[in-house]
Formats: sequence, C-alpha cells, structure tokens
Amino acid sequence: MELTQQIPEISAYLTADEAIDHGHPLVRETAARLRSEATDAYSYAVAAYAFVRDTVTHSADSGDMRVTWRASDVLATRNGICHAKSHALAALLRAEGIPAALCYQALADDSGDPGAVHGLVALRLPGRDRWDRQDPRGNVPPGVDAQFSLDEERLAWPVRPEFNEVDYPVLYAAPHPEVLRALRTAADRAELWRTLPTAL
Repeated sequence: MELTQQIPEISAYLTADEAIDHGHPLVRETAARLRSEATDAYSYAVAAYAFVRDTVTHSADSGDMRVTWRASDVLATRNGICHAKSHALAALLRAEGIPAALCYQALADDSGDPGAVHGLVALRLPGRDRWDRQDPRGNVPPGVDAQFSLDEERLAWPVRPEFNEVDYPVLYAAPHPEVLRALRTAADRAELWRTLPTAL
C-alpha cells in the first residue's frame, strides 16, 4: 500500500499539538531516558515503540474506564486505547526529531459487522525514503503479535478484505478530527466505545 502524506512538508510531522504534546516535561523526560540507552535513531525508535506497547496498558485489556488522549496524560497514567497509545508514541518520536504520522484502519468484528477505527503510527527514520507503519496497541489478547519492523509490517490486525476492512493510506500530522472529538468528549470508555467512528 502506498502511504500518502496529508501535508506535503515533512516538518508538519515533527510539530507539537494539543494531543501530541511533546514539549511537556514528562514526554521530554521519558524521551531523554529512552535516548540515553539508544545508540542511534533506529534503536531509539525501537525502544520508544516497546515502551509504549509494553508499559502503557490498553484500557480494554486492563478494564480501566478512564479515557486518555493527550500524550503526556497517556504516559502519566500508563493507560489508553490504541489511539491514545499512538499519540504517546508519536510524541516520543517527534521529541527526538523523528517524523511521526498517525494512520488508521477500519476493522470489523468476526461476523463482518463494522467494528472500530484502529489507530497506528507511521515513522520515517533518517536515511529511509519511505514511511513505516507500527502498531503500539499491545500484544493482548492471545494471538496478537505486533512487532517493530521495517522489513514487513507486523501489525496487531492485518486487514481482512473479505470483511471489508480497510487500511487508510493517509498519513495525518494531527489526530483525525472525528477520533479526537470522541476521545475528548467521552466521559468514560463505555461512552467512547459508542462514539468512536467505525469508518473515516
């Protein structure tokens, strides 16, 4: 699949905004700690990915009803759904000068009915002339095996065309407005499940 930048300028994928608040002290502190153990941009990106995937619990897995959406809040609570975790990873990458985009899939349930829009991150490492999608959702439930990879995508859920699932090719510099609205306005995760878009 050919990924398309929503904004042509690569600098747009390094900026901070309300959700990807990589100027926040907690984001900077976390990035500095991860960077201190990294040898280059690649090893830093791997470390940031693993940190978000493995230490920030997906709230559907933990049963946590809180809704987070701002990267600094995700890192503070170590809690969030896929979109929130993607905001956190994008912030950690951008904090160290690695362009990061938000991208999405439309997934279905096992009966083929529309499920939810799933959030991913794409990054562009130095020396590479392409974007690489990564899925920091977390490897729960059993059978999910998302891994950091530049060779072939290792996402939590590759799309199933027979269920009309979709990989959206657009790389967003900021969270999709419909996704962000649902995250910001939901009182709890139960309400969020009712208001998240099922397609973009």
